[in-house]
Parts: sequence; structure tokens; C-alpha cells
Amino acid sequence: MTDVFQGYERQYCEISASLSRKCTAAASQEGEKLKQKASEIKSGIDGAEALIRKMDLEARNLQPSVRAGQLAKLREYKSDLNNLKGALKRITAGNGQQGAREELLESGMADTLVVSADQRSRLLRTTERQNQTTDRIRDSHRTMLETEELGVSIMHDLHQQRQSLLHANDTASNISVNSPYLSITLFLRIIHFSIAKYLWTPK
Repeated sequence: MTDVFQGYERQYCEISASLSRKCTAAASQEGEKLKQKASEIKSGIDGAEALIRKMDLEARNLQPSVRAGQLAKLREYKSDLNNLKGALKRITAGNGQQGAREELLESGMADTLVVSADQRSRLLRTTERQNQTTDRIRDSHRTMLETEELGVSIMHDLHQQRQSLLHANDTASNISVNSPYLSITLFLRIIHFSIAKYLWTPK
């Protein structure tokens, strides 16, 4: 489940970084170029908003121990998206577009976009560290399973060897127990053979 959330998260960060660059570029545009840039930004914001809804739904289906951390990151993404919406609104604000663009560039909004970019970078680094930790846990789990399988195989081989030794020991014991009987039988057969040979030998 967290893999799905992280996939949405990476997509959102890529879209958000692209939108920040487009907002900065659009602030210096006019006329049709500005309209085109604004349309692209609006479409990107809609896509980013859809990803946030997916992340929100995914996060609420996670285990409680994981859910809290993902929802905290999600709040930062929502704040970032609101900043982007505010930037677009200022760029396309009525007839006073030039003043709005100057306000965007000169006021704190430009700094806000930079802060949002820093937030994304920090969140991406955190996500990468989490992914690396998850990979290490998976590798350790796989190694543990392989070691367990090897241990089971060794125990099976030892059990078979033990059974073989017990069988060999039982066979040796049977021979030891029956050896007096075998000796008598062999002795009687030798005597019988000797008598027969004596009787049938020509005189």
C-alpha cells in the first residue's frame, strides 16, 4: 500500500516543481502567451489536486502506525498546492495583470514558491530515505528467509544421516545377536559335508 502512496507522491512533486517554474515564467508574459501559460498551469493544478485526492484515500487505508506520517506529508502537499493556486490567481487577476505580476515577483509570493520548492526537496529526500530503509528491511527479510530455508535443508540432511546410522547400527546389532546361531549352523554344515565326502569317497 505505501508503494502506491509513494508513487503518487513522486508524481505530485514532479508536477508541483514544473508548475512553480511555469508560474515564475508566466509572470513575465502578456496577452495570448500569458493565457496559454495560465491554461497549462490550471491543467497542471487540476492534475496535482487529483493526485492529492488519491494520496488522501490511499493514506486513510494504511495501518495506523504508517498513516499518521503520510497524512502529515499530505498536509504539506495541500499547503503547497494552495500556494500554487494563489500564484495562478495573482497572475490572472482581472485587468490589472501587470500589477498582479509585479506583485507576484516583488511580494512574498515568489518567496513562497521558493519555500514550496524547498519543502518538496525536503520531502523527496525524506521519501528516498524511507525507500532505502524499506529496501534494507526487505533485503534483511529475504536473507532471513534464505537462511531459514538453508537451516531447514541442513536439518533434513542431518535427520536422513541419523536415520541411516540408526539403520546401520540395528543391522550390526542383529548380526551380533545372531552370530552364535550362525556359527553353530556353519559348523554343522561343515560336519555334514565332511561325512558325506567320507562316505562317497571310493575305498
